Amino acid sequence: MKKIEAIIRKSKFDEVKKALHKIEVNFFSYWDVTGVGNEKQGHVYRGISYSTTDIQRRHLSIVISDEFLEKTIETILEAASTGNVGDGKIFVSEITEAYRIRTKESGNAGIN
Repeated sequence: MKKIEAIIRKSKFDEVKKALHKIEVNFFSYWDVTGVGNEKQGHVYRGISYSTTDIQRRHLSIVISDEFLEKTIETILEAASTGNVGDGKIFVSEITEAYRIRTKESGNAGIN
């Protein structure tokens, strides 16, 4: 099992969510986060300068079986990309075990 953590633009969240549901990744957690990015200059909109040092993003946490890893990563990369600085990051880590509390199932059965 793998855990995918994706930090994406909030504006791309609905598109990513729909794309994940389309490939049958139906369960994941998400929350709003603020981070500091690499971009050092601000943006000017209608004559007002806005700081871009504190960036609002959405953090997704997805635990999947190994066979869904590449498909899930490709889906997030495609749906979340704008081609601009600040599109986000994806991190993958190993999960050694998962349990469904209600049924006490473990392993892949615990996450599906």
